Amino acid sequence: MPTIKGTPVAPGLAVGSAHVVRARPDAVPVWTIRAQEVPSEIARLHGAVEEASAQLQHQQEIVRDTSGEQDAGIFAVHRLILEDPSALSSVEAKISEERINAEAAVQNLIERLKSAMGGLDEDRVRSYSADMSDPWRAVLDILLQREQESITSTVDRVILAAAELTPQVVTFLPRDRVLAVITESGGRFSHGAVLARSFGFPCVVGLNNLMARLEQGLQVLVDGDAGTVQLRPDQEAIDSFLEQTRRRVERREVLEAQAGLPAVTPDGRAMAVQVNMESLYDLRTFDVEHCDGVGLLRTEFLYMERAQFPSEEEQFRLYRRLVEALEGRPVTLRTLDIGGDKQLPYFNTPKEANPQLGWRGIRISLEWQDLLRVQLRAALRASPHGDLRLLLPMVTSLEEVRDVREIFEGVQTHLIDQGYEVERDVPLGIMIEVPSTIWVLDRIIQEVDFVSVGTNDLTQYLLAVDRDNALVAKIYEPYHPAVIRALAEIATVANAAGKPCGVCGEIAGDEAVAVLLLGMGYDHLSVAPNFLAGVRYAIRNTTITEARAIVERALDAGTAAEVQTLAKEVRDRLHRRLLEDKAGISSDADGK
Repeated sequence: MPTIKGTPVAPGLAVGSAHVVRARPDAVPVWTIRAQEVPSEIARLHGAVEEASAQLQHQQEIVRDTSGEQDAGIFAVHRLILEDPSALSSVEAKISEERINAEAAVQNLIERLKSAMGGLDEDRVRSYSADMSDPWRAVLDILLQREQESITSTVDRVILAAAELTPQVVTFLPRDRVLAVITESGGRFSHGAVLARSFGFPCVVGLNNLMARLEQGLQVLVDGDAGTVQLRPDQEAIDSFLEQTRRRVERREVLEAQAGLPAVTPDGRAMAVQVNMESLYDLRTFDVEHCDGVGLLRTEFLYMERAQFPSEEEQFRLYRRLVEALEGRPVTLRTLDIGGDKQLPYFNTPKEANPQLGWRGIRISLEWQDLLRVQLRAALRASPHGDLRLLLPMVTSLEEVRDVREIFEGVQTHLIDQGYEVERDVPLGIMIEVPSTIWVLDRIIQEVDFVSVGTNDLTQYLLAVDRDNALVAKIYEPYHPAVIRALAEIATVANAAGKPCGVCGEIAGDEAVAVLLLGMGYDHLSVAPNFLAGVRYAIRNTTITEARAIVERALDAGTAAEVQTLAKEVRDRLHRRLLEDKAGISSDADGK
């Protein structure tokens, strides 16, 4: 029963069968198969070869009819390449001798074909090596597609395993089909990690040689708290898992019993605890009565799940449904935030040496203003149906705010002239993600209605650490004193200007940090749905005096470790209170 130690990313426990997926479009998964599975794996290979050959024949006939026999000849050559018995035998041998999946064996052949001639200088020879490998690429695509179709056609819930933690891996299957996510690499605060926590999936990264140790369908036990993965867990491990699960359920019952209570400190300070959302699907993951609104609607996911830009009408219907579902609670819609690792398949952006510092967020919206106008029109049309607010991502200057404000007011006026019903006072705020914004915030805040801090990007820019880079992920530290002091400075400026300020980054879901933000003067937080009850509980069980004292100690800290120690003290105190509440619930039940 080997146990692999990794890095915990999202809490929780899960036990089930592993399913290996691709981490990137150009990455081919490799897993071990059992000896008895070799014949069926070779049969999969033959089926893919036959399908690829049939596709080539079809293409050959189409080209021959439209362009002539000569142009169609390349497809005949490609079919001959697939019929080469030596190549097919070498792939079969790879599967049977090394007991690996067909996809990996075909990829090995492609690499051998490329390396055999790819090192030569002549363009013609390199082109020939590409021609030799292209038919096998078609076979590989068919195998990969069939593998995804096979898992999506079942009703089994699985643990997703991959080489790298990416948004594509986390969203590989519908949420109700995923038990947990485990990967060889990935950062604790990468975009894939953000999604895993948002979806409530236990997640562990940094699992060395995970792919080499896995077999497709292998039983694994994931501990997202300890950051461990057990392969082939025995009955003792399963029993321990069940006991831990029972304790988690008890804790959740205590939190859920109080989840509808307002997030107000014992001495009367209120904190709005809102929820982060990616789509309407999220409405099924929490009770609207247990939140104070949507603090961050990541609209880019609406764009990312489509084959083309969503129309104004599509966006209007979605935004209207959402604000109506929140029953008068505020919904903060962040305008399109793409770039970096969030790309649209139908929108070609230039390749950048450093995309995290490149063309992204509001920079794209101001360059492609038609995209911004369409989204603003849709949002403003939805505004009469609820409490809608707009949030601008990646703002770095006062000029950007003024440019967007001018576009916003122009769109608003045009809609009114066209006869649409539009709210005239839709609040417009900015995300603070770039350090430069902090030092001109006293000017910017005079021209916006509220601010919300995106701690994920702010941390990476303050510390010069790419949160998606596994080589430096361990020094991406949101508890760094520089981050804490930056957060305090933002709250101070916002409070002095009398403008609402909040935090919508991942760190707000940490109950101890929520207490810290309360003490700094933030008035609203936005967290993943599964953290709502815990954060609201933390606010209800901390006085504002206690929170301010914690802030003083945090601002005096010189290292991230000191801040983490302070946070642990807060969590321990809240845990003791939770046990007291649990005992009270048990005694009440016994009395009945």
